[in-house]
Amino acid sequence: MADLNTNVRWISGIGEARSKSLNKLGIYTLSDLVSYFPRAYDDRRRFKQIKDLHPGESVCVAATVAFPPTLSHIRAGMDIVKLRAVDSAGSLNITFFNQSYMKNALIQGENYIFYGKISGTAKNPEMTNPIVEKNDGKGRSTGRIVPIYRLTSGITQNMVSRAVLQGLAACGDILPDPLPRGIQQQYKLAQSRFSYENIHFPNSPADLEIARRRLIFEELFVLSCALTFLKRNKKVKEGTAIIPADMREFYSSLPFQLTGAQKRAIDEALLDMAKPIPMSRLVQGDVGSGKTVVAAACCYNAFKSNLQSAFMAPTEILSMQHYETLSSMLSPLGIKVDLLKGSMKVREKRAVLEKLESGETDVLVGTHAIISENVKFKNLSLVITDEQHRFGVNQRAALTAKGISPHVMVMSATPIPRTLALMIYGDLDISIINELPPGRQKVDTFAVSEKMRARVNAFIRRLVGEGRQVYIVCPMVEDNETFSENMKAVKEYADNLQNIIFPDLKVGLIHGKLRPAQKEKTMAEFAAGNIDILVATTVIEVGVDVPNAALIVVENADRFGLSQLHQLRGRVGRGSHKSYCILFESSGAETAAKRLEVMCSTNDGFKISEEDLKLRGPGDFFGSRQHGLPEMKIANFASDINLLKLAQEAAQKTLSADPNLSKPENAMIKEHIKKMLEYNADTLN
Repeated sequence: MADLNTNVRWISGIGEARSKSLNKLGIYTLSDLVSYFPRAYDDRRRFKQIKDLHPGESVCVAATVAFPPTLSHIRAGMDIVKLRAVDSAGSLNITFFNQSYMKNALIQGENYIFYGKISGTAKNPEMTNPIVEKNDGKGRSTGRIVPIYRLTSGITQNMVSRAVLQGLAACGDILPDPLPRGIQQQYKLAQSRFSYENIHFPNSPADLEIARRRLIFEELFVLSCALTFLKRNKKVKEGTAIIPADMREFYSSLPFQLTGAQKRAIDEALLDMAKPIPMSRLVQGDVGSGKTVVAAACCYNAFKSNLQSAFMAPTEILSMQHYETLSSMLSPLGIKVDLLKGSMKVREKRAVLEKLESGETDVLVGTHAIISENVKFKNLSLVITDEQHRFGVNQRAALTAKGISPHVMVMSATPIPRTLALMIYGDLDISIINELPPGRQKVDTFAVSEKMRARVNAFIRRLVGEGRQVYIVCPMVEDNETFSENMKAVKEYADNLQNIIFPDLKVGLIHGKLRPAQKEKTMAEFAAGNIDILVATTVIEVGVDVPNAALIVVENADRFGLSQLHQLRGRVGRGSHKSYCILFESSGAETAAKRLEVMCSTNDGFKISEEDLKLRGPGDFFGSRQHGLPEMKIANFASDINLLKLAQEAAQKTLSADPNLSKPENAMIKEHIKKMLEYNADTLN
């Protein structure tokens, strides 16, 4: 008899060859198979007679093959099978491309169900490459709600669907049901077997929703319990209590007034640093909200107690910007700020390392180069990481290990919905900077199609004529045949702008494949006003401030996430000039246009992030799995926010009543938590 750890190759109807194909999808065991949930569903319950068909609709048609199918060889690699199907009220022309086997598979006089999109006209309807099966009442692929799975090469929907069906038949009586009976009853949750069967092969939309609710709740409940266990078992180390400095000297040296939100974040951090346990604080603020000055204040506070600080940024361009910003704030106060990056010459690195170890350097700014083994601090007491979701757990741990339980501050310009932030950074206190400094303006944003190209080019010329500068962002570095022809390749596009469209203007180019020194040289020229139009990839998503830049144009904007577009938009509006963002939409898809409308309707990064999260999920949202949460199989942290709250509430009640989950009814929860923590050891903080 099979158990949930049985290799899928031993499941009836799968075998060795199909099991290898399933392995490509991460399916190795029976448990993996039945937990491989559909990504979408196709409702194929709608049947129509041929006389009632309308072009554009997707329906099932029950019809008889009227004549033997014909096979034509059009050219090398192109075969066409044609046939006519009829019912009592009309005829339907059907074409199969490169499915020559259909000539013999479909028999004249036999009844079939054809499912597909109707083309042609109402009088002469057509179908191309429809789903077909015999009209025998069994309805495996038609006449029902059909699951749609994520696939890989060599795998078909039918293959996965049949495998799952076999898997459910093998383990229907042993499916895991970790939720205690009391929790199921209190939150009105379906039983496990019903949920697994209806998540894959729902009898109705209502049954599908019942199944989804149960499985999402279960996944979020186990996650909530696991995170609580992690936090509870995390050992609190003793840190260095730093006596709060008199900050008046620091504040009076700044050439600007702090916002209330900045002052609040600084006060919260200084209170943390005064405690004998290490600070763990997330400073979260929108693009341009002024997080760096909060970091500078904390570095000043450490310096006044003769202690060192480290500031780690994810890219060399960003580390350069932070180095310059922190130096301008701290150097006049006698604080020595140094920079360490991978592209430095050996002699330069050696000099920085010597000053660092001797204590001559007060603040070290750098990329992940500062976690190298040969980097030694004299008395590191404060660690700051910027855009912390770009660093792996191990990288952050390596930096904090260079001090004796240093205080930790993480900063993020990616606005994260608060509930999600609490899930990811549950062991951090959160400071939110929700005010923009005086002078920061709303950036007017427009989503346009290619027909607006001439007007946009004229607008670029007008702004440059007024003395302003322009960013143009492309999604690619060079042509790639796997992308559509209208994708803007940054090198080719920059040449076209310089030589044909704006030959009288100075066009610069920056992308990720350039050497760091060349990137910095080009950015410096743009910042100095020597370049009118800077064509770039998303390398400028986080980069040097250019207050004179008043327009950013994003090509193929539908290829970017909304949060990334918001980051890019933050490159402009940093000076006194009215600023604009123009988003070119290239796909023509209605869904893409709706997504970009979000950007046009709001400059609120938190609203944008919530919409982005709904559309893409946390893995894509943060660009990697280093964001501190395991990949969810079915739950979505944005759209399932209400269930998340209920699951957290249930987890809290369960753990309050049984802190170690030692009661028999909680044994399976404990087992699920153990598996989750083992599987996500490198992801969970």
